[in-house]
Amino acid sequence: MTLETRMTINGVSVCPTGEERHEYFTPAFASRTKKRFCQYDYRHTDGELFSCVAPTLEECRRKRDEWLQRKTDKETRR
Repeated sequence: MTLETRMTINGVSVCPTGEERHEYFTPAFASRTKKRFCQYDYRHTDGELFSCVAPTLEECRRKRDEWLQRKTDKETRR
Protein backbone atom coordinates (compact mmCIF):
# COMPACT_ATOMS: atom_id res chain seq x y z
CA MET A 1 0.00 0.00 0.00
CA THR A 2 1.39 3.41 -0.99
CA LEU A 3 0.23 6.47 0.92
CA GLU A 4 -0.54 9.38 -1.40
CA THR A 5 0.12 12.82 0.06
CA ARG A 6 0.80 16.24 -1.37
CA MET A 7 4.50 15.56 -0.69
CA THR A 8 4.76 12.36 -2.74
CA ILE A 9 3.72 10.72 -5.98
CA ASN A 10 3.67 6.92 -5.77
CA GLY A 11 5.66 7.17 -2.54
CA VAL A 12 8.45 9.28 -4.08
CA SER A 13 9.17 12.78 -2.77
CA VAL A 14 8.30 15.62 -5.13
CA CYS A 15 10.30 18.20 -3.18
CA PRO A 16 12.10 20.49 -5.67
CA THR A 17 15.84 21.14 -5.37
CA GLY A 18 16.67 23.75 -2.72
CA GLU A 19 13.19 23.67 -1.15
CA GLU A 20 11.42 22.16 1.83
CA ARG A 21 7.98 20.57 2.18
CA HIS A 22 6.13 19.49 5.30
CA GLU A 23 2.75 18.21 6.44
CA TYR A 24 1.24 17.12 9.71
CA PHE A 25 -0.43 13.73 10.21
CA THR A 26 -1.88 11.60 12.98
CA PRO A 27 -0.64 8.00 12.84
CA ALA A 28 -3.09 5.14 13.40
CA PHE A 29 -1.41 4.13 16.69
CA ALA A 30 -2.05 7.64 18.09
CA SER A 31 -5.65 8.06 16.95
CA ARG A 32 -7.01 8.04 20.52
CA THR A 33 -4.52 10.61 21.81
CA LYS A 34 -4.67 12.67 18.60
CA LYS A 35 -0.89 13.10 18.73
CA ARG A 36 0.30 14.73 15.51
CA PHE A 37 3.66 14.44 13.81
CA CYS A 38 5.33 16.49 11.11
CA GLN A 39 6.70 14.76 8.02
CA TYR A 40 9.46 16.91 6.53
CA ASP A 41 11.45 16.77 3.27
CA TYR A 42 14.30 19.04 2.20
CA ARG A 43 16.15 18.57 -1.08
CA HIS A 44 19.65 20.04 -1.02
CA THR A 45 20.91 22.00 -4.01
CA ASP A 46 23.08 18.97 -4.89
CA GLY A 47 19.91 16.87 -5.18
CA GLU A 48 20.32 14.83 -1.98
CA LEU A 49 17.06 14.40 -0.04
CA PHE A 50 16.79 14.82 3.74
CA SER A 51 13.59 13.45 5.23
CA CYS A 52 12.43 13.06 8.82
CA VAL A 53 9.41 12.81 11.12
CA ALA A 54 9.22 14.73 14.40
CA PRO A 55 6.52 16.20 16.65
CA THR A 56 7.01 19.76 15.32
CA LEU A 57 8.24 21.59 12.25
CA GLU A 58 10.83 23.35 14.41
CA GLU A 59 12.27 19.97 15.51
CA CYS A 60 12.42 18.83 11.88
CA ARG A 61 14.28 21.99 10.88
CA ARG A 62 16.72 21.54 13.78
CA LYS A 63 17.44 17.99 12.56
CA ARG A 64 17.89 19.33 9.00
CA ASP A 65 20.35 21.97 10.22
CA GLU A 66 22.36 19.29 12.03
CA TRP A 67 22.38 17.18 8.84
CA LEU A 68 23.51 20.18 6.78
CA GLN A 69 26.30 20.90 9.27
CA ARG A 70 27.55 17.28 9.12
CA LYS A 71 27.33 17.38 5.32
CA THR A 72 29.28 20.67 5.18
CA ASP A 73 31.92 19.37 7.61
CA LYS A 74 32.33 16.19 5.54
CA GLU A 75 32.76 18.16 2.31
CA THR A 76 35.36 20.54 3.79
CA ARG A 77 37.49 17.58 4.98
CA ARG A 78 37.92 16.36 1.40
